[in-house]
Amino acid sequence: MEPGFWRSRWQKQEIGFHQADYHGLLLAHWADLKVPSGTDVFVPLCGKSLDMVWLAEQGHRVVGAELSELAVDAFFAERGLVPDTRTEGVFTVKSAGPYEIWCGDFFEMPADALRNVAGVFDRAALIALPPDMQQRYAEKIAEIVPATAPMLIITLEYDAAQMSGPPFTTPRAQVHNLYDAKFDVREIDCRDVMETHPHFAARGLTSLEECAFVLRRR
Repeated sequence: MEPGFWRSRWQKQEIGFHQADYHGLLLAHWADLKVPSGTDVFVPLCGKSLDMVWLAEQGHRVVGAELSELAVDAFFAERGLVPDTRTEGVFTVKSAGPYEIWCGDFFEMPADALRNVAGVFDRAALIALPPDMQQRYAEKIAEIVPATAPMLIITLEYDAAQMSGPPFTTPRAQVHNLYDAKFDVREIDCRDVMETHPHFAARGLTSLEECAFVLRRR
């Protein structure tokens, strides 16, 4: 999946993946990670997610990574913030208040940008990628996230014969295949969310599960 695909989605405002409220599994389970208030939290492929606002309200400094500069600019504008802008290698970095968002290709993200990160929230990064890119993503996360930082990952699971992603179905077995070598992977929640996602029914799905995992480095 090429970067141009996601830039085009933002340009056309085809952003059905953007949620208009905080994610319920984040609210229910972030405390399980025991990430201290006042520390940095990383949100990969963050878009203009309101989850970043909730994390900031918990006292965190939020570091995001996002390909689309349109999404980044929209996030700050919707908060009434005018960010400072700087260049870091191939990235444009925009920051204001408790937010710092690195605009560019996630796979080029330098580990130094996350040196103070104490936790990770992945709601829409792993599932945004097709299976053949998920391994590369998992390896990059392990490379750049500090070993002491736990991660909360949200996945979707559905019959791939009924719908093609994104978002891509990421069964439990796939999560373990991707992360077991370096992380302790613990499933903490799994919910039937078909009724609350009618747009997926319109795409052909008859069932949809949303699952949450906590990962800690071995």
